[in-house]
Amino acid sequence: MKRIHNIVQKSSFLVELNGLTKLVRMKQWVKNFFVLAPLVFSNQFLNINAVISALFAFLLFCLAASAVYIVNDLKDIEKDRAHPQKSIHRPLASGMVSPMSAVVLLVLIYMLLALAWFYFPKIIYVIFLYLLLNFAYTFKLKHEPVIEIFVIALGFVLRVYAGAVALSVPVSHWMFITTLSISLYLASIKRRQELVGSGVKGRGVLEYYSVSLIDRFAEMSAISSIVFYSLYVMQVQPKLIMSIPFVMFGLFRYWFIVETLKGGESPTDVLLQDWQIILTVLLWVGICAWVLLDI
Repeated sequence: MKRIHNIVQKSSFLVELNGLTKLVRMKQWVKNFFVLAPLVFSNQFLNINAVISALFAFLLFCLAASAVYIVNDLKDIEKDRAHPQKSIHRPLASGMVSPMSAVVLLVLIYMLLALAWFYFPKIIYVIFLYLLLNFAYTFKLKHEPVIEIFVIALGFVLRVYAGAVALSVPVSHWMFITTLSISLYLASIKRRQELVGSGVKGRGVLEYYSVSLIDRFAEMSAISSIVFYSLYVMQVQPKLIMSIPFVMFGLFRYWFIVETLKGGESPTDVLLQDWQIILTVLLWVGICAWVLLDI
């Protein structure tokens, strides 16, 4: 009986450990690669000290993003339990992780971020702003139409800014507006697919939107992304002009996935699962690195 009890305890521990890994949503950390954008465009990706600083900023943002997910899941636990999909896939709603374990993990993450302040204070200032923004989003702003889309997009802008702060380089106006435009595009597409897939039951704010309205948001953001990126290339880095077609193809391919393959509700899934998107990103990064090395 004692052996059976030990096996049951070990099994329960493994289930909760698996739930904790899902709770921090490690797959979503791919979004934090935006932090590394200044490393590429500042032409410091061969500087070992710059690379280390950028990677620390990336890891700290991963912790911060996980903290945001935990707070959101704790806040919405009862609502998620009533949702047909989230009640199965969300660790707290499904019972894989207890609320107490989630709180302990959240406190641990906050402690790690507080400790990092002594070594990377400027990065932590940006992360603190990110946490405040998402705290406001979780408890209020996610119910405000249009504002909530911009809050999501600003989270990506702050990632880029954190990467620039880590390297002590300025964020160009072009990089700021291009990042904002691309992020607005992705956020709009996500809301569109949620509306198409689950209707207003999936998210309360969706009752204020229509597919045609969000399509216009997405189209305007996509066009802005291409225009502003092209202006950046032509005025700041003319040798990167060959990278523009890859940006355009990536946006075209993403829209194809949305319209034809009914994807796009999770930008992360699209990035990790569609081989054409993966190849496009790799080629774009490769071209940028090759061209900038030659400058």
